[in-house]
Amino acid sequence: MTTIGLIANPVSARDIRRIIANASNLQIADRVNIVLRVLTAAHSLGVERVLVMPDNGGIRALLMRHLARGHSQHQQWPLVEFLGMAPASTVDDTFEAARLLRVAGVAAIVVLGGDGTHRAAVRECRSIPIAGISTGTNNVFPEMRESTITGMAVALYATGRLSAAQALAPNKLLEVSINEGAQRDIALVDAVISTDRYIGARALWKPESLSAVYLSFADPQAIGLSAVGGLLKPVGRRDAGGLAVQLADAQHPATLRLLAPIAPGMLRAVPIAHWQAMPADQPFTVAQQGGVVALDGERELGFDPGDRVQITLRENAFRTVDVARCMQIAASDGLLRLSSTP
Repeated sequence: MTTIGLIANPVSARDIRRIIANASNLQIADRVNIVLRVLTAAHSLGVERVLVMPDNGGIRALLMRHLARGHSQHQQWPLVEFLGMAPASTVDDTFEAARLLRVAGVAAIVVLGGDGTHRAAVRECRSIPIAGISTGTNNVFPEMRESTITGMAVALYATGRLSAAQALAPNKLLEVSINEGAQRDIALVDAVISTDRYIGARALWKPESLSAVYLSFADPQAIGLSAVGGLLKPVGRRDAGGLAVQLADAQHPATLRLLAPIAPGMLRAVPIAHWQAMPADQPFTVAQQGGVVALDGERELGFDPGDRVQITLRENAFRTVDVARCMQIAASDGLLRLSSTP
């Protein structure tokens, strides 16, 4: 059976940045409607089965009620099965779901969430392409797009209408290593060094506590700490290399102050010391003595004075479904044209 996976984070976009910046967040019913549109589109193009991450946040319960009503004239769904795991309502759910989907051999994984959810999925299954749907706070990695179109593009690839060369795009990421690999993790967009000595509230939103920003790509239209790089020197998703930005502190005097949208509805002046290109496979050693490494906007790794922290950009590290390219090829090659015979 043609099978894809689906990971929907029920609590993305509910961190402190949403409170202080008066930003909105998607309700469970909205998330379920997004999932239903993915299912309908995927089924229409031949996907027979979808394996879904279970949750305790309400998505599974409401989705099951919709599916129990059966097919209608306008909505038909593939076989939906929930993964055999006990959700803990933490990021560990995404880690475990991604591992199970890798073992199940799904063709691709549709991910609903923000940068953090996508990072967790990629960390556990780089070999399986993902298709991101933006439902988080800082949505730099997942693009804003109607989920129906995402479902169609994934189905075109999963059913073999489009080859991997046609449908998939390579992506960069940042590898973080502490003390020669004693601790390791990745970031899809940004690895930020904070002077804080504790994890605390995971989301970053105070520029005065930051010392450096390392970016796999830097989009001037982005929201979040990656916007700092994007407004200094844009680097595209498909461009070679990344960008390293040193923020001003006692040892690094400011050369300019940059007004950047570090969260939805929140612009802050960020003092910049200097910036430089990050070539692939060249480790950058963090100068800060002790603090926290935040990955894609969330504090994750603490380190002490004397610890050796290195950030390395990796190219062609994982693949995503290139939705725009899939739909362009589908149009030019007539993949969605039906027979004129009823």
